Amino acid sequence: MELGISGRVAVVTGGDSGMGFESAKFLLREDVKIVLTDVDEAALQAAAKELGTLGDVRAVAADLSGMPGVETLKAFADTAFAQKPTILVNAAGITGATGDFLELSDDDWLETIQADLMVAVRVTRAFIPAMRAAGWGRIVLFTSEDAVQPYVEELPYCAAKAGLMNLTKGLSKAYGADGVMVNSIAPAFIATPMTDAMMEKRAKEKGVSFDAAIESFLEEKRPGMVRKRRGRADEVAAAVAFLCSEQASFITGENLRVDGGAVLTMGS
Repeated sequence: MELGISGRVAVVTGGDSGMGFESAKFLLREDVKIVLTDVDEAALQAAAKELGTLGDVRAVAADLSGMPGVETLKAFADTAFAQKPTILVNAAGITGATGDFLELSDDDWLETIQADLMVAVRVTRAFIPAMRAAGWGRIVLFTSEDAVQPYVEELPYCAAKAGLMNLTKGLSKAYGADGVMVNSIAPAFIATPMTDAMMEKRAKEKGVSFDAAIESFLEEKRPGMVRKRRGRADEVAAAVAFLCSEQASFITGENLRVDGGAVLTMGS
């Protein structure tokens, strides 16, 4: 399928690994120029070097948990290529604090909300004006199955991701008439460094192997995942690339699940 985005510039946050990295890879294959960002300079530069074999990539390390980092990213992105970005993929995020609701502090909540909701607020606010001026834009935010199917041990993350779904719908209504399509992707249990860490912790706690930890997690925590495996980052990235494309010109305000059936209801 011809995606019709050759020559455009995309900003990809959380791009040094996992779903952000794979999303950048898919967009590069469509001849999109990439501005890649993450917080770890060494990991980011290694990722940019690898992705650079596929196309034009520029990288800048930035801590998006505050406005100075967002301003650094925007200044870099606006001058990295001959045109300003009209695609934004916000894959940055953390699991954040987990545990009993009554034992989680305000700081636990605020750290997760800052990383998983406010980063998206800041970066979309920074890049929407240029998209409106161009009369064309694509924004993809990363939510989660947790946004609609909360898990009691992950409530800060669940609440932040639910907020992202609402933000997606609101932005789609605010800027759709300007040609800016805003959608979200809701992955579930994808093989990334984040879920690797979760499973390593689970394996240690249960005294089992890494693979056994995954198997028991699927059985106990994700019974709806009919494929009985973790998803792959490239399976998510393929959906991201489509939502960034000209082919998605009549799709906005949607939350596309890439979850192997994890969500057990018909609702959003």
